[in-house]
Amino acid sequence: MLAVQTVETRACQPETPTPPAQTSPGATRFTTADGVRFTTQTVVANLDIPWSMAFAPDGRLFVTERPGRVRIIDVATGRTELALTLDDVFTQGEAGLLGLALDPQFAQTRLAYVYYSARVGNGAVNRVVRFREVDSRLAEAAVLLDNIPAASIHDGGRIRFGPDGFLYITAGDAAVASRAQDLGTTAGKILRIARDGSSPRDNPFGSPLYSYGHRNPQGLDWHPTTGDLWASEHGNTGNDEINVIDAGVNYGWPQIEAGASMPGMRMPVTFYNPAIAPSGASFYRGDRFPRFSGNLFVGTLRGTHLLRLVVDSTPQRRLLTQERLLEGVFGRIRDVVSGPDGLLYFCTNNRDGRGTPAATDDRIVRLVPEP
Repeated sequence: MLAVQTVETRACQPETPTPPAQTSPGATRFTTADGVRFTTQTVVANLDIPWSMAFAPDGRLFVTERPGRVRIIDVATGRTELALTLDDVFTQGEAGLLGLALDPQFAQTRLAYVYYSARVGNGAVNRVVRFREVDSRLAEAAVLLDNIPAASIHDGGRIRFGPDGFLYITAGDAAVASRAQDLGTTAGKILRIARDGSSPRDNPFGSPLYSYGHRNPQGLDWHPTTGDLWASEHGNTGNDEINVIDAGVNYGWPQIEAGASMPGMRMPVTFYNPAIAPSGASFYRGDRFPRFSGNLFVGTLRGTHLLRLVVDSTPQRRLLTQERLLEGVFGRIRDVVSGPDGLLYFCTNNRDGRGTPAATDDRIVRLVPEP
C-alpha cells in the first residue's frame, strides 16, 4: 500500500513583482526554488473554455472547447482552425466537450478521440467518440463507449493513450457517490478500452473498468521511466488527491479519502487541504528544461497555480518535493501538456463560470526557458 507523504510545498517566486491575478504577466521572469528561470508567452487568446490539449506529430495543437468545439492551433503563428462543432452537447455546469486524445499512430491513421457530455432526452450521458481528421476537419464519427453516467458536476473527462496502446478514460461519479464502489457502472472509475472500443482481455473485471473508487479524476499520465500511471482527483471539500493507479485497485471513495484508510482500499500519494481542484496532468518529457525532466505538472483550478511535483524515478513511487508555479498569475488552469518543441503549455479556464476572466481569456500559454 502506498503511504501518504507530507512533503515541502514552495511557491515559485517572480524576479519582478507579480502582476495582479487574471492580468497578463508580460515579460515577467520567474525562478523556481531550484533555480530554473523562465518567462511566459501567450500562444493564443480569446478561447471559449479550452479543456484538453493534444499535440499532433507535425506540431499542430488540437484543443477542445467545452461548449462543443475542437480547434487546431499553429503554435508558431497563433492561427486557429475550427475542426469540429458538436450540436448535441450538454453544457450545464461542468459538463460539455471535455477530453481529447490523438491516436498513437496519428500520422498514419489521422484518428482523434473525444469525450463529451451528450444530450439524451431530458438528460445526458458521457460518451467517447472517434473521428478521422481530413484537411483539418474531424469527420466519420464512431461512438466507442456510450452511456457513461453524466451530470452537471463530476463528469471526469480526461482521455489519454497509455504506453500499452490502450485508451484510458476518467469518469466521475456524476454526483452519486455510491456509484464509485459499484462495479456494475462506469461512473467513478478509470476506464481502459482498445482503439475499436472493445475491452482489453487483461482488464481486471472483464469490462472497460480499470480501477474504481474515484470521485472526479481529471488528470492522467505515465511516468516516463517507471511507466506508472499517475492521476489527479478532486476531493470532497478539500482532500484533493494525487494517486498512482494500478489495475483492479479500489481508491476508496466515498468510504475513504485523503489520509483515511480502510483494508482493501488504496490511499493517495499526497492530498491537499484546502482544495486546489487539480485537473489536467502531464510529465515533462522535453529537453528545454533539464531540471523538469520526469516532473509531474498539474493544472489547478481553485488553486490558480501550476503544480510541480518532483517524484522518485524508482518503484517506490515517492513524492520528493512540490512547488506552486505562477500562483494567482493566470487564474484557473485546466490542462497542461509537454510540447514537441520542449516547452510546457497550459490553458486557462477563467470563463467556466467560476473564474474572473481577463479581457483576453481564455488563453493557451507556454513556459519558455531564460538563460
